[in-house]
Amino acid sequence: MIFLDVSQNPMLVAASLVIALVAGFAGLTLTKDMAQKSVGQRKVAIALASIALGGGIWSMHFVAMLGLQMPILFYYDSAMTLASALVAILIVSAALILLHFTERTPLIVTLAGGLVATGILAMHYIGMAGLQLCRAVYTPFGVILAIISAFALCIAAFWIAYGRRSNRNILLGTLCFGAAVVSVHFVAIAGTRFVEVPAFNEFGPVMSNEVLAIGVILTSFVIFGAFLWVATTYLVSQPAPVVADMTPPSAVASPALIATTMPLRIPCEKDGSMLYLDPVDVAIVRAEGHYTHVYTDGAQHFCIWPITEATKRLTDSGFLKVHRSYLINPRHLEAFERQKDKGICRFAGTDIPPVPVSRSNLKLVRDLLNV
Repeated sequence: MIFLDVSQNPMLVAASLVIALVAGFAGLTLTKDMAQKSVGQRKVAIALASIALGGGIWSMHFVAMLGLQMPILFYYDSAMTLASALVAILIVSAALILLHFTERTPLIVTLAGGLVATGILAMHYIGMAGLQLCRAVYTPFGVILAIISAFALCIAAFWIAYGRRSNRNILLGTLCFGAAVVSVHFVAIAGTRFVEVPAFNEFGPVMSNEVLAIGVILTSFVIFGAFLWVATTYLVSQPAPVVADMTPPSAVASPALIATTMPLRIPCEKDGSMLYLDPVDVAIVRAEGHYTHVYTDGAQHFCIWPITEATKRLTDSGFLKVHRSYLINPRHLEAFERQKDKGICRFAGTDIPPVPVSRSNLKLVRDLLNV
């Protein structure tokens, strides 16, 4: 078996790194402040971020492949090339759904990073399977090193980017994501040999490097557009217009005074509309992943607050945390049942489910009810 001599175009190597970093920044920034968005807005943001991250993985790979120089002409199977892009986007979207529609625990963040690593690896090897007139021969060491690089760097990227959703963490996460995508490709290529194949063995229509270059340019254009969008709407702060203040100092309310005089309302969503509920009307707040559900008499609403935020805001309104996933309003409490070392709270009104009381909160509820 005669292996072909292979070299890389340094300019296209650098371009592939830039694309990976731009895609990482755009995708991770698009999913920032998701708790302040409606369900529909979150779905759109996740779809756009999946295209940015998954498309960035694909574009980085094929920009680097355009820079791969061999002494023979070689082509790509268009069906396999398209499949590699779809796999990357779908797997990345699964990771983002886990992060933004379930409770974001350390296990979930690690699992999301592992999913993205799997997407990078799957995209790379499916894309390589589409080569025509040459064949990739892999070495066990190269495959193992690529797997280790993908999982280590992707998990690190998501731990950093989602540890705290700040500009600094997103930038550091972007660097890790870009390093993961680029490292997997070039580590895998370094451990790969290529041999000439005398005939086509295509699954779909064959593409030349020129046709592939057009597809990569179009994809990169979309990714850079997303980058410019998030950069201008998020990173670039617009200064507030300077207006002459003619109000006497005594008439200006301080932020603290405004915060204490405005009534507390619970932001909820129902049928695509935002509602702001009076805490007095709410019987239960139940954790649901990274968000909560709010129960009133005869109705259930989706709330953008996580349970930690709801606890912090509603404790002063008389709500009690009786379980790690439940807050209750004692005004609506109708009955309490003791069940060994736990309990059950039942409420007046229709369609309000019973709430479990954990062992650690049992005494608090019993003292409140004098039972």
